[in-house]
Amino acid sequence: METVIRPCLNPPEGQRRIEFVTRLRRDARLYHPLVSQPKDPEGGRPRKWGRRMAAPQNHEKWDLDWQNGRAYIYGRMRKFRYKRVLCQWAVSGPEQLVYAYVFEVDGYEKPWYSVCSALDLSPSQTVATVAARYRQEDGFRDHKQRLGMEECRAWTKEPVLRTFQVQMIAQTLLRLMQLCLDDQWGQQTWWSPPEWNPRKKHPSILDLRRLFWRHRERFSQLLRRLEEMTKPPQTHFPCGRTIARAA
Repeated sequence: METVIRPCLNPPEGQRRIEFVTRLRRDARLYHPLVSQPKDPEGGRPRKWGRRMAAPQNHEKWDLDWQNGRAYIYGRMRKFRYKRVLCQWAVSGPEQLVYAYVFEVDGYEKPWYSVCSALDLSPSQTVATVAARYRQEDGFRDHKQRLGMEECRAWTKEPVLRTFQVQMIAQTLLRLMQLCLDDQWGQQTWWSPPEWNPRKKHPSILDLRRLFWRHRERFSQLLRRLEEMTKPPQTHFPCGRTIARAA
């Protein structure tokens, strides 16, 4: 509330507002938009929140019908149906109106709960954005488990930053290698889906690691030859001279 959502929606003066699309807890506190009421002649503090709504896990109590749509989710067009309600969210505050969604996506058993502050986004755009979030989670998994970020041991901030930058470069090079292999040899020729996931259609960082591991002897020979290469002659000028620094 204090560090993420509300500062994005109510930024300091001179900064722009940042819209968000994020997951919604199944027991999130939602409220109907507050209806203006005449001032109580007896006084008292005015209301900020509307009537309490049913939580997303009890969306069957929402007085809404299911709507149908299509969106590009996980590599292909999928059908989905959804319920959307304009409401107040306890996290964003009573001044902000947001859309709360319940999606039932083709191929997934459990519903997706999400909340969006950008009221001009369509349901198809919203569910595609929610699905794209999981690709970011896959990237975090690759950095930690595939490229060794979880094994980084550092007592200061600088080694962590250096390690992450090197891993970003390595991940980019691996993806470029994947594109080159697909163009030269065709897809599903240099890799094969595992037995537990025969429907896998795209290679992953783990597949590239397995490919390099099969040729580890050649890589070892290359590294040994690089170490045995004769170093270029060093300059004999004192370090203080401009030519030496340039060399």
